[in-house]
Amino acid sequence: MPLRLPDRLPAIDILKKENIFVIDNSRAHSQDIRPLRIVILNLMPLKITTETDLIRLLSNTPLQLDISFMKLRSHTSKNTPIEHMMMFYRDFDELKVEKFDGMIITGAPVEQMEYEQVTYWNEITGIFDWAKTHVTSTLFICWAAQAGLYHYYGVPKYPLDTKMFGIFPQKIIGSQLPIFRGFDDVFMMPHSRHTEVRHKDIEKVSGLTLISDSDYSGVGIVMARGGREFFITGHLEYAPHTLDSEYQRDRGVRTDVGIPLNYYPGDNPDLPPMVTWRAHANLFYNNWINYYVYQETPYDINKIS
Repeated sequence: MPLRLPDRLPAIDILKKENIFVIDNSRAHSQDIRPLRIVILNLMPLKITTETDLIRLLSNTPLQLDISFMKLRSHTSKNTPIEHMMMFYRDFDELKVEKFDGMIITGAPVEQMEYEQVTYWNEITGIFDWAKTHVTSTLFICWAAQAGLYHYYGVPKYPLDTKMFGIFPQKIIGSQLPIFRGFDDVFMMPHSRHTEVRHKDIEKVSGLTLISDSDYSGVGIVMARGGREFFITGHLEYAPHTLDSEYQRDRGVRTDVGIPLNYYPGDNPDLPPMVTWRAHANLFYNNWINYYVYQETPYDINKIS
């Protein structure tokens, strides 16, 4: 089955060139099937890039997905054309009357600020609360994972002396969980962050389950409410050259950012990066859609609670 996307979304042409099956809304209306409704709250600065990264991963399910994009009323993107935002994104105030089978909340470049200092903190915590009753399962990525753990469960974050930057092996703790069906015992995950959450704080909360961990990068993925919430500290969605772009941006500018480890052959940035996480990233998102969204959501979407 294809992904169902807004007409003229830039990701459509990009992904068709990668032989990924997508259709726009005008064609999808002719199909007599209820697609799963997925909403993406995209907080990343380069929104078109993040849209494409996430849609690429969501495309591997045999189920039809209806993708919507949410934006914050209290924040205006400086790096994405206003025409793009107006055409493809809707305010939370407009979407909050609806219900969704799945939701993805991305990271944001505000992790070194205290949560309450973030200008849109009040709005995003309102969205977090709304998701608990209007979404079957939600993925929180990087800063959103830390923010969700803090808002829901009081888990603090801690600053790092140097950026956690690179591709790090993750050990699976919950191997029996459907989210890891088909996984190897260890998988790779990109990380790009200046803060962390710690095991001791996760372990204090009875409602949280640590399901993947790393000897180097620490807490990997935390699950809550039986899979209605997944908090992912890394970036399985990253494209092959995303870390390279971040490294070139900060190279010679920041003293707390080094070479992304385990990314370039021999950690040599003059060589093209190695992609070691793509297969497990596709499998993770496919398992999420199949076992935590599709199999848990009611056919009548209005019955989500």
